[in-house]
Amino acid sequence: MKNKRNRLQVITEILRSSVVSSQDELLKMLSEKQCLITQATLSRDLKLLKVAKTPLSNGAYKYILPSYNKPILSEGTFNPMVAHGAILSLEFSGQLAVVKTKPGYASAIAWDIDNKANQQVLGTIAGDDTILVIPREGVRREDILEMMNVTFSEKE
Repeated sequence: MKNKRNRLQVITEILRSSVVSSQDELLKMLSEKQCLITQATLSRDLKLLKVAKTPLSNGAYKYILPSYNKPILSEGTFNPMVAHGAILSLEFSGQLAVVKTKPGYASAIAWDIDNKANQQVLGTIAGDDTILVIPREGVRREDILEMMNVTFSEKE
């Protein structure tokens, strides 16, 4: 599979749905999904996804994806299922908001925010899986949460 974004998505889905204890095991699961990659590429992908290995109660190990401190669900007004589950969390630092997304989704989501919420948002800066949302002067955190809910509920 040559498309890195799709490959990372497949790896993420496997790690979320299965107990995987080694890279060899993960390579076999990927090949079953017609995703043929080398061990070196897999190792780089796991590092990019910030995958960790954790011990299980039986002494074996399992690969796990990172968890974010504040899932959007805990904010109350924003449904993490919108945007097809691409948005993982939203946290604030002062008035700035940091949105964590699935790998490869940040740019498209930032584009939506910039084009649909220009009353509340001065602009965004997007990486591969993170968006910095810069609110306009006087816009409250609650306004940003509501804007996110309205902007992405329209896609459902």
